[in-house]
Amino acid sequence: MANPFVHVELNTTDIAAAKSFYGKLFDWTLEDVPMPSGSYTMIKVGTGTGGGMMKHPVPGAPSAWLAYVEVADIAAATQKAKALGAKVMQDVTEVMGSGWLSIIIDPTGAAVGLWKAKG
Repeated sequence: MANPFVHVELNTTDIAAAKSFYGKLFDWTLEDVPMPSGSYTMIKVGTGTGGGMMKHPVPGAPSAWLAYVEVADIAAATQKAKALGAKVMQDVTEVMGSGWLSIIIDPTGAAVGLWKAKG
């Protein structure tokens, strides 16, 4: 499948409560990974698309899940989205040596992440 969903991320207002809830609800392995701005909780699901949890980066915004779609060229895909009417919420950013992401808001107001893995 071209451009599959490859990662889902919970941006939450209460990371401890989210970890407790999802850890009890599902059979997920939750692993905290240190980051310069705090920590990121990896969600390991065994098979299927994994994800992560983090403190919501937008003050006052409600907790929400964000899906990431794999792209071949992160800069080109981000610019193409912008040309098609999307708002770039976060421009291309490297993620701890594992790849690059950008976050866009589509013309209907929905957020989606774009992802390009290294290698």
